[in-house]
Amino acid sequence: MTATTRRRFVAGAGALGAAGLSSGRAGAQAKWPTQPVTLVVPYAAGGGADIVARELAHLVSPRLGQPLVVDNKGGAAGGIGTQAVARAKPDGNTILYAVSSNIVLNPHILKNFTISTVDDLVPVVQTTDYQYVLAVHPDVPASTPKELAALAKQQPGKLTFSSSGVGGSNHLAGVLFAHAAGIELTHVPYKGTGPALMDVISGVITMNFSSLPPAVSQIKAGKLKALAVTGDRRVKALPDVPTLEEAGFPGLVVKGWHGLFVPARTPEAVIDRIEQETRTALAEKKMEEALAKDGLELPPAAQTRAQFTAAVRKEHAFWAAKVKELDIKFE
Repeated sequence: MTATTRRRFVAGAGALGAAGLSSGRAGAQAKWPTQPVTLVVPYAAGGGADIVARELAHLVSPRLGQPLVVDNKGGAAGGIGTQAVARAKPDGNTILYAVSSNIVLNPHILKNFTISTVDDLVPVVQTTDYQYVLAVHPDVPASTPKELAALAKQQPGKLTFSSSGVGGSNHLAGVLFAHAAGIELTHVPYKGTGPALMDVISGVITMNFSSLPPAVSQIKAGKLKALAVTGDRRVKALPDVPTLEEAGFPGLVVKGWHGLFVPARTPEAVIDRIEQETRTALAEKKMEEALAKDGLELPPAAQTRAQFTAAVRKEHAFWAAKVKELDIKFE
C-alpha cells in the first residue's frame, strides 16, 4: 500500500466512522422513547410548576409517541424530586421539570442535599420566566405591602407566611421582604405551593409569595387579595398590581424560571429529541396562551442549550456567594 493510498484509506475510514456515528445518533433519537416517559415535578399537585408541566406534557406527548406522565414528588422545597431524578437511570425516561430554586438555591441551603445540580443534572431547555405575587387572605386589613408591614410591626411574629418548603424561592421572597420591611414573620413550610396557598385562602395563613399560575384565578375570583408582584415589571395577567419596587421597596426583585433537566450521562441524541419536541410545543399558540393566562412568559426563543447551561451555572455560583454574604439561615 502506497503512502498516498493509505492516506486515502484512513480518510475514507474517518468519513465512514463519522457517518456511522451520525447514523447511530439519529437511530438512538428515532428509537427513543419506547415506553411512557416520567416528568417529575418536585412539588405537590396544584402548584405553579405542576400546572405548567401538565400543560406542556399535554402538547409534548403526541410528538413523542408515548405518554409524558407527570409524577409529583414533593418535599424539601423540591429537593426530594430533584435528587430522585439525578439518581435515575440516564436513559431519557425520567425528566425533571425544575423550578430555578431547585437547581441554583437548594444546594446551598438544604441539609442532606447529596447531589451536585450542576454535575449530576444536565440542562435541556428553559420553558418559562416568571415572578411571584404577594397574596393575602381578603380579610387581612392591608391593601399595600407598606400597610402589611405596619400590621406586622403591631403584632411581631403573629403574621404568618406559607411556602412550598424550606429553601424555595417563595420562602426566600418572604425572608427578603421581612428583612427589607424590618418586620418579623412566622414561616410555615408546605410540600408545594398548592397546599400552601389553599391555607391562605382558608384563612389559616396570613400570606404567601405564590407563583402566578395557581394564584391568578383565585385573585380574580376574590378568594385572595394581591398586594404586589416581585418582578421588575407588572404582569399582563394582573395589570393593576404594582411591583414591590413600585410599592416602596426599591431593589427587592425576586424572579425565577422553569426548565427541563435530565440525569448526567443521558445520551446526547435523546437530549436533542427532548429539546426539539419541547421547543416545538412551546412555540404553539396554545402554550403561549396558557402561559399568558397563568401570568408566565416564554424565555427568549433564540436561547440555546449552551446559553441556558451557562446561565444556570452563573446563577448557581451567584447564590452560593449570596447565601454566605447575607448570612441566610433557614430553619
